[in-house]
Amino acid sequence: MMKKDNEPNLKGTFLSVMLIGGVIIVMWVSIFVLYMTRV
Repeated sequence: MMKKDNEPNLKGTFLSVMLIGGVIIVMWVSIFVLYMTRV
């Protein structure tokens, strides 16, 4: 089964992936809104 030692590392990895994903989504939405206002 899983060891307890890997749990904090997995949680940190998941958090960083979600943070990067959130940044990408915010950038995409802001670029999309800028494009829609220019058109």
